Amino acid sequence: MAANNLVFIVMDSCRFDSYQRAKRPNMDRIAEGSRRYSYASWTSPSHYTFLMGMVPHESPKGVFASEVYKNEFSQWVDRLAIKDLSFKNFVPQLSLPKVLKDNGFRTVGRVSMPVLNPMSHLNRHFDDYKLMANHNDFAGMVDEIEFYDDEPSFHFLNLGETHYPYMLDPKGLPHISGVHGVFKRMDDDLGEQTSDRFFDDDQMQQLHSQQVKTVEYVDQVLDALISKAPTNTHFIITADHGECFGEGGYFGHGPIVHEKVLEVPFLEGRKP
Repeated sequence: MAANNLVFIVMDSCRFDSYQRAKRPNMDRIAEGSRRYSYASWTSPSHYTFLMGMVPHESPKGVFASEVYKNEFSQWVDRLAIKDLSFKNFVPQLSLPKVLKDNGFRTVGRVSMPVLNPMSHLNRHFDDYKLMANHNDFAGMVDEIEFYDDEPSFHFLNLGETHYPYMLDPKGLPHISGVHGVFKRMDDDLGEQTSDRFFDDDQMQQLHSQQVKTVEYVDQVLDALISKAPTNTHFIITADHGECFGEGGYFGHGPIVHEKVLEVPFLEGRKP
């Protein structure tokens, strides 16, 4: 039996209740999503855990962490249908792309966040890894995806649509740099304070509602990817972290300790 193709979609910054509120008929065709928790509060470390083969956890009580990890890694047998998959293959590199590549997969990465760019270590063991020119280009990713008759493939997709500014025109909105952008401009900006005012409650709610709309947009584009995928394709759809929209006086994610920054949707299943 041939191994399954794997499509791993990360909706950047998408908190669980944004997924809940969205109309998402195509995601629901794959599976009903559940609330899980990210291992990190911002993009880069969370993606490292994904590429180690670890997906968001359920935060179970009364069990040792080792049992959670053991159960999680065992799921890859059913997801991939790789005959005689050995978990010893994950060490010492702890790399899902390497394990897949060693088992004959073509490994492809498409990312939207500059902090995940091809010069970072995240691109290791990918045959084809690219930072998209457009922050909001899930549709472009889908156009580029190819599946092959002679080899299974792994498609790792980081989507910018659900990340601030949530597909809104950035003009008139505060420019909020991520880590990559801060370092890029730090020599010039060091010592300068932003003049942007923090969002008020109404703006927070408007931004939250806009993130819901971006999930609905992602769901619409997903239809084309489902149609394109062979029947033996396993989908994982999740987020790298959540987002605060005013809870506790916070906006966004990163250096924030709040449950809403860790709550993410998680769903997986074979092509419907």
